[in-house]
Amino acid sequence: MTPMPRRCLLALPLLLPGAARAQATAPAWPDRPVKLVVPFPPGSTPDIAARAVGQHFTQVFGQPFVADSRSGAGGNLGTDLVAKATDGHTLGVSINGPLTTAPALYPSLPYDPARDLVPISQLVRMAQFLVVHPALPMRDFAQFVAHARANPGKLSFGSVGAGSAGHLAMEDLMARTGTELLHVPYRGFPPAVLDLVAGRIDAMLVAAAAILPQLAEGKVRGLAVTAAARLPQAPAVPTLAECGIPGAESYAFVGLIGPAATPPARVARLAAEAKRGLELPSVRAAMEAAGFEVVGSDPATFAAFLAAERERWVPLIRRLGITAEG
Repeated sequence: MTPMPRRCLLALPLLLPGAARAQATAPAWPDRPVKLVVPFPPGSTPDIAARAVGQHFTQVFGQPFVADSRSGAGGNLGTDLVAKATDGHTLGVSINGPLTTAPALYPSLPYDPARDLVPISQLVRMAQFLVVHPALPMRDFAQFVAHARANPGKLSFGSVGAGSAGHLAMEDLMARTGTELLHVPYRGFPPAVLDLVAGRIDAMLVAAAAILPQLAEGKVRGLAVTAAARLPQAPAVPTLAECGIPGAESYAFVGLIGPAATPPARVARLAAEAKRGLELPSVRAAMEAAGFEVVGSDPATFAAFLAAERERWVPLIRRLGITAEG
């Protein structure tokens, strides 16, 4: 072995303590429990996705990742909490409206999703089913359109709020079919689905994960699905394209977000672990059986997707004059 030069040996006492100090002071993350803010009630689709990734995060990061439901204002309340969080231990799991179209719907929105939030990963997406209460006199999509045209404003449809995926998709569908339905917004999928099953509202365009059990039990009737192809969980329900409405494909989605100041290295690791957790065979099987399509995108892909969604839906909001009051 070649002897180390004397000048290098003399430098060691100066270099090693500094390196040790840098290692010792490097902050570990997380060093306490992390909140996963969900801006909708427990049992909602973002809550389900949050708990799925939260369980994996807890295992790999060594600290609890706890779903924290903060519903209100169509999901904007909880999403704003994430945007304003400064504790370094708050993330969010949110959906279409609060992440893309809220600025067009709420002039005084207290956050800007494009500026104040960092997209981490699109976790899952869900095709939406057009479903009706089974007591209604319509067996297929064509009969639904004919009935709605003959009774403008008489049929009601539920959503999780103005600007939500289901609301915008229904507005788009009404514009395409020349129909008019009464919008009834709710704070989350569970109360909306409950009222649909009870017959207090007539219809919904609702994420697959929120309606597949009721569809399988015959508590609602499926007329169409917004996916590009029929879903294996409900193969008898045709796509909108098959029903004569091409170009209306749309999805509800759930994404992992953080405050804009979240360090890029942390964002990258969270995205990678989210993908890894969702692709675990047991998790993927459970999510797909429930109606979710696992995505697990990287941050750049999620950011591009959000920009494309804004470009698609904001003009519709302005053209149809959709307001936060629905």
